[in-house]
Amino acid sequence: MPAPATDRRRAAVLGSPIAHSLSPVLHRAAYAELGLADWTYESFDVDEAALPGFLEELGPEWAGLSLTMPLKRAVIPLLDGISETAASVDAVNTVVLTEDGRRTGDNTDIPGMVAALREHGIEKTETAAVLGAGATASSALAALARICTGEITVYVRSAARAAEMRGWAERLDVGVRIADWADAEEALRAPLVVATTPAGTTDALAAAVPEMPATLFDVLYDPWPTALAARWSASGGAVVSGLDLLVHQAVLQVERMTGRAPAPLVAMRKAGERALADR
Repeated sequence: MPAPATDRRRAAVLGSPIAHSLSPVLHRAAYAELGLADWTYESFDVDEAALPGFLEELGPEWAGLSLTMPLKRAVIPLLDGISETAASVDAVNTVVLTEDGRRTGDNTDIPGMVAALREHGIEKTETAAVLGAGATASSALAALARICTGEITVYVRSAARAAEMRGWAERLDVGVRIADWADAEEALRAPLVVATTPAGTTDALAAAVPEMPATLFDVLYDPWPTALAARWSASGGAVVSGLDLLVHQAVLQVERMTGRAPAPLVAMRKAGERALADR
């Protein structure tokens, strides 16, 4: 368990680049709401080469770390253990540190996706479509494995990506059909569409949004809305944003690092919205 929340405690987000991260805004908002005046949350630009040295320098006042790219897999050999959720996708975005020096890795992206969908009324879906096949797509598959009762169609650009996604599907024990990106417009008719691609990639699909779309989960949050999300919403469809995901995974991080639950979801979301509006 984390050390008592009454002690002076430190946490931070690590990655490279890191200047864009909203994590400090979200976690500091949580600390303020929880009355954790002695807690601090910083950001550090740390790449894979610098990560081992950074971890070795951490003192007993450190409670936890949030990790972004390119550290989510690089950190695993440096930990004392990881959760089953993190092991399922070989990715750690949360490290909980104890005073005795133990480092435990977890992944809050996957349950964060599930929680974000649940908040929007999506607890189960018969089928789903995933746009993209990068690192976020594997987390999306793991999240969908918890709520999708039927087949998941993944739209990819290359044979190599197709092979990767088949491997993840087998590992996660989910039924997956691989489709070519050229046919991505078909995805928009699914009851749940998860867009996991970089900014701009799905813009061309906006014109193909059907008249009565169902639910789009677009993992981007800056810039927002994406062209696809804007057209989807204008057509009457439900949209779950990347900020929803970011806030829900951060809520779980705060709870794991501080030992305080529930974390203040509303205050964290409002802080994130203000920060994005100021950019």
